[in-house]
Amino acid sequence: MTSVATPMWVDVLDSATQACLVHGRTDLAAGLRARRTQLLDPALWVVVLGESGQGKSQLVNALINAPVCPVGDAGTTGTPTVVRHAEQPTALLVHRTARTSLTVAEAAAHIRGREALRAEIGVPRALLAGGLTLVDTPATVPGQAWHTRLGAHPPADIVVLASAATAELTVAELDLLRDIATTVPNVVVALTKTDLATDWRAVADRNRQRLASAGLTAAVIPVSSVLRLHAAKTGDAALNAESGFPELIGRLNRDVAGKSRELARTAAAQASRAALEQVATPLRARLTSASAPSQAMARLTEAQSALDDVRRRHIRWQNTLNDDISDLVSNIEYDLRDRTRQLLRTVDQTFESADPMTAWDEYAAWLDGELKAAAEANFGWLIAQCEWISHRVAAHFGEYGPDALPTWRMHVPDDLDRLVPAIEQPGVEKFTITQKALTGLRGSYGGILMVGLATSLAGMPLINPVSVGAGAILGGKTVHDESKMLLKRRQAAARTRTQRHVDDFFLLVSKEAKDTVRQAHRLLRDHFIDLTDRLQDAIVHSVRTAKLAADADVAETERRQREIEISLRELAGLYRRAQQLQSAA
Repeated sequence: MTSVATPMWVDVLDSATQACLVHGRTDLAAGLRARRTQLLDPALWVVVLGESGQGKSQLVNALINAPVCPVGDAGTTGTPTVVRHAEQPTALLVHRTARTSLTVAEAAAHIRGREALRAEIGVPRALLAGGLTLVDTPATVPGQAWHTRLGAHPPADIVVLASAATAELTVAELDLLRDIATTVPNVVVALTKTDLATDWRAVADRNRQRLASAGLTAAVIPVSSVLRLHAAKTGDAALNAESGFPELIGRLNRDVAGKSRELARTAAAQASRAALEQVATPLRARLTSASAPSQAMARLTEAQSALDDVRRRHIRWQNTLNDDISDLVSNIEYDLRDRTRQLLRTVDQTFESADPMTAWDEYAAWLDGELKAAAEANFGWLIAQCEWISHRVAAHFGEYGPDALPTWRMHVPDDLDRLVPAIEQPGVEKFTITQKALTGLRGSYGGILMVGLATSLAGMPLINPVSVGAGAILGGKTVHDESKMLLKRRQAAARTRTQRHVDDFFLLVSKEAKDTVRQAHRLLRDHFIDLTDRLQDAIVHSVRTAKLAADADVAETERRQREIEISLRELAGLYRRAQQLQSAA
């Protein structure tokens, strides 16, 4: 027994079907299986499409010379109608759950409606005896997929688009032909109603040009169904030839004879390529997305960026802290110096008139209070500046908010009294009664002597009332001048003592303030270093975790990429086989 070799196109189609199943496209696999069954069927399925009024149903009637499809104003085909060979005329309406047998005449009314899935008409015609099967479809609607017009019968081997010769192909018809060409390799444009168009030849030429410009290889065959039917009634061979149907019928007969060879190879190759392209498209997208940075890599990049940011902040906040502390030391010293200078100016004004001998106690109490107030104000400003500096440094950790600030707070010391020692009264030279008497005698002696000598020239004695009076005046003046001189010395001594006392105060308070600033500097530095270390440790941990996840993700991505690349290579090999099969057709 001789075995029949399996056609090459069957192997290609089966391999494409298996590839669709492997990649989870059961819908495509089902379509390829249906295509395989249909291509192995010796019957040639010819699907006739066309918009309303283009002579589509009349074309089917003219091909078989039988009024099987309804035409005219009463209505045309609303249900897909399959016309095949039969020894006796038969009609069958196929519903979802039942089949109804009718006569051909009775079927026409049902075909106009849409109550059935399809109608099957059998007529005894030699044209159909070789396996040619015609399918009349409802009128196409622009924008609607062409295969939705076919109902539930097998895919098409050939598609014939009926387009009236009264006008060129429309944009909608060209779009329909593009849609058809993706799955059906053999397409014919039947230019109908040539009997109504005197310039049908020019229309046919322009249609061929438009098809060529659109990259479509459909043949254009002008026909006239009216002439064909009239020629069949009269037996006029010349009129039949003029109708153009012999060319269309010859094309169909050649396709019936060559279905198992050229047509089957071309259709199988095209169906395989279309299905493989649909399988490969999402794989290419997955390959592209797999090569893109993954979430794990994005997290790693983000963590590394955060680590770099913490390190940069570490340098910035240290510079800010050091600069602000240096400025604070200078400003605090200047503030204290300014306060003490104002105080000394007040002291100078006070001792322009006040006598330290009588006002010292009150003055010492006032000076003590002023110095304490200056120390408190200076330290208060120091604390405020330290708070401001802490907020300035914490701003470098902005996203951590208040958590970046230290929990402790600085306060003005309660023992500032120790920085203000009591001022000692300077040694005051008192002007005693004895000193006044001696000073008066010393001044009066000179007066008596000078005036007495002058009056002696007049014959008066050395000591006389005039000289005694002059001595008394000069003695009183001497006592007064000496008293003023002693007051000036006491005021100068008080100023000098106050100056030294304020200088001592300045040294003590300045030293204490600088020590406080240094302490604040250390506390702030240690706090923010600790905060930086904790942040850095947390981010380093996240970097390590992200690095592990990224390494695992990279390994998984590489594995997926290898699998996708292998699948794409396999699909590309099948695609090349399908191309070779089509080129050999």
